[in-house]
Amino acid sequence: MTHSEVTAAVADAHRREWAFVLATTVRVTRDLDLAEECVQDAYAQALTHWTHHGVPARPAAWLTTVARNRALDLLRRQSTMHRALPLLALPLLIDEEPAPDTAHAAITALEEIPDDRLRLICTCCHPALSPEAQVALTLRLVCGLTTAEVAHAFLVAEPTMAARITRAKKKIAAARIPYRVPGPRELPERIEAVLAVVHLLFTTGHTAPSGEALIRRDLIVRATDLARMLHALLPENHNVTGLLALILLTDARRVARTAADGAMLRLSEQDRDRWDRGQIAEGIALVRAALSRTPGRYALQAAIAAVHAEAPSYDETDWREIAGLYDVLIEVWPSPVVALNRAVAAGMAQGPATGLAALDALSAEPQLAGYGYLAAARAHFLAELGRAAEARTAYEEAILLTENAAERTFLTARLSEIST
Repeated sequence: MTHSEVTAAVADAHRREWAFVLATTVRVTRDLDLAEECVQDAYAQALTHWTHHGVPARPAAWLTTVARNRALDLLRRQSTMHRALPLLALPLLIDEEPAPDTAHAAITALEEIPDDRLRLICTCCHPALSPEAQVALTLRLVCGLTTAEVAHAFLVAEPTMAARITRAKKKIAAARIPYRVPGPRELPERIEAVLAVVHLLFTTGHTAPSGEALIRRDLIVRATDLARMLHALLPENHNVTGLLALILLTDARRVARTAADGAMLRLSEQDRDRWDRGQIAEGIALVRAALSRTPGRYALQAAIAAVHAEAPSYDETDWREIAGLYDVLIEVWPSPVVALNRAVAAGMAQGPATGLAALDALSAEPQLAGYGYLAAARAHFLAELGRAAEARTAYEEAILLTENAAERTFLTARLSEIST
């Protein structure tokens, strides 16, 4: 095989299989750093080995076997093999090139117990860690991003992020956080933390808090992969189903959200023919499944996204239904941001005066102080009501509170329209 073909195959295996290979290796080592080192070594070996022998039929099996064998070798050298032996669920494979049937049997045995990835995610999202550390560890360990890439996602220096990840790992070790799937009583709470991390990754990619581009595609892809992984592991969990539906339905509009020059487009300006109808169909089917039980926050948010997706045109959007769904959502998940979205939906359904009154009622909410979307929404309704001077002031406030260049350009254009 050519070098470029092998490089592409390794990159694909990294994106698809990293979490699986690392999770199964951690189960042997019980040491995150050691497991990372062994898995990285396995991927490095793949670049050379696959060039000469071809890409194996089951890349995950090959990588898992090589990483495990490397881990066992290091454990022997550290004279800690006696502590690891009771944890070994699979026979030791010592061939540098795993025999196809042996590797197949090994990976089949692992696939019958799909909790390894869930163990890894739950460890990364343990409540003893700060939310920032949970997201950073999830990106680093579950998604396989480099420390530099995680630092870029957080817009901090690489040494700062390296120190943050190291501290989180040390805390896991010092607090003896167990590498396991939480029990039935703990699982719902822990899964909520996991879902919150995945949702945060997606929203950060959907509209980047700062920078030049409106969208961070890399974070969207990572969040979507995580949501699909969780849904494969917990197909009966309606909150997991709801989150995957929300991500698919929201992301279906991605290519239509910006013009050719990268400028941000309003929902009313987007070409709906460019929306991903395959994602929309999949998302709507998932919404229905999630709503078949008592709906959680993600299922309700997905239902709102589905109303937008199913509207033939912007003018035919059923804003009353959206406002009604926000009424239910705020009961399930009381949040100032939900209240803000509910106010906007009410204004779209009942007129700008209603929307403005609802927004003004939120002006004293501490969590919305400095939140640019509140000022932008007020500016929109003020302009609709013909209160141009107040609208200009609100747009100026929104611009000051916005760090994303694409959003700032959009708001500046709206301000210019009113001024002229």
